Amino acid sequence: MQEMPSPQAPQALAGVRVLDLSRVLAGPWCTQTLADLGADVIKIERPGSGDDTRAWGPPYLKDADGRDTTEAAYFLGANRNKRSLAVDLATSEGQAIVRRLAGQVDVLVENFKVGDLARYGLDAQSLLAEHPGLVICSITGFGQTGPYAERAGYDYAVQGMGGLMSVTGERDDLPGGGPQKVGVAVADLFTGMYATVAILAALRHRDATGQGQVIDMALLDTQLAMLANLGSNYLCSGKVPGRMGNAHQNIVPYQVFEASDGHLILAVGNDRQFAKFCDVAGRPAWAADVRFATNSERVRHREVLVPLLEEVIRQRPRAEWLAALEAAKVPCGSINGIDEALNDPQARSRGAVVAVDHPLTPALRLVASPMKLSATPVQYRLAPPLLGQHSDELLREAGCSVEEITNWRAGGVIA
Repeated sequence: MQEMPSPQAPQALAGVRVLDLSRVLAGPWCTQTLADLGADVIKIERPGSGDDTRAWGPPYLKDADGRDTTEAAYFLGANRNKRSLAVDLATSEGQAIVRRLAGQVDVLVENFKVGDLARYGLDAQSLLAEHPGLVICSITGFGQTGPYAERAGYDYAVQGMGGLMSVTGERDDLPGGGPQKVGVAVADLFTGMYATVAILAALRHRDATGQGQVIDMALLDTQLAMLANLGSNYLCSGKVPGRMGNAHQNIVPYQVFEASDGHLILAVGNDRQFAKFCDVAGRPAWAADVRFATNSERVRHREVLVPLLEEVIRQRPRAEWLAALEAAKVPCGSINGIDEALNDPQARSRGAVVAVDHPLTPALRLVASPMKLSATPVQYRLAPPLLGQHSDELLREAGCSVEEITNWRAGGVIA
């Protein structure tokens, strides 16, 4: 369990205020990252239901008596360090509340369909005209322009459209071949991270010039950028990469192999490491073989080399291979379940799991932020909020009167 930094420790984004009109994953992942770094994030949610992911269960958080609550684990994973204000944007009063808040923050993040916020007077043009220093980040499936701009965008569809599923999964000529999505919503998550970087850059520009701006983030744009070396492979060669299962397009051997009692990963990154592997395997002649001596030749002779590797690796148990390869400094690894991954000695020593106090349970466990900053460490100030948990607090901070808050609640504008 990760130790909590001192509450007096400085935070890099202390003083930055964020109005979060996003829901599901890409936007909330971005705003959670900003919040972890110290930003004050105000999460705007629909009264009664809130963020869609509050209902994306089971599993749900269990209370102190071990009974399911209505807080879905999905929601809990992307919304810590935020305060929740439940307000109905379909009402004129609700729109006025959010417009007031927009004038009191540095950043606004939203993932409404293109043009939707104009109905509420919350579109970028209107807000920047009134608040020229505001940084507005809009996250959509396909961006604010182009023939697909009006389409709803979902991670699964974007993994397909953006080429990721064409290179994920077993080879088409092998059993089980065919397109496969990644096990987590990587297009959403990467978009959230790119959005975070863009917001920090825009804040630096704002601090230097006083000028805000609009950030147009699209899942499809991000997915195309994520193709990385495979996109470059295609642009350089004209050849379309295909699915390679657990193998690598440009490196051999760099894949999963089956030992006598289970699977392991062998990730040889250079010729020196390959020679060390050959010594461990008792096949030193392979490192001198012209077909295998260099990575480029190993890639060209993949179909010859890999069966040889499969045969020799199958002869020893996994633990023996891992111990010998690690001692020789040949990159390798086990294939863990999530339970094993989070309880691995390295993960535990790095504080991969953190406990926070939640209104429904004394110690909610969450996967920690991976950011390790020496001077401004991540702090876990707030558990993921209950729906509308901070409505009164936030409205009072915004200058609203007790009478206004009482009337809005009675009229269903807030919850």
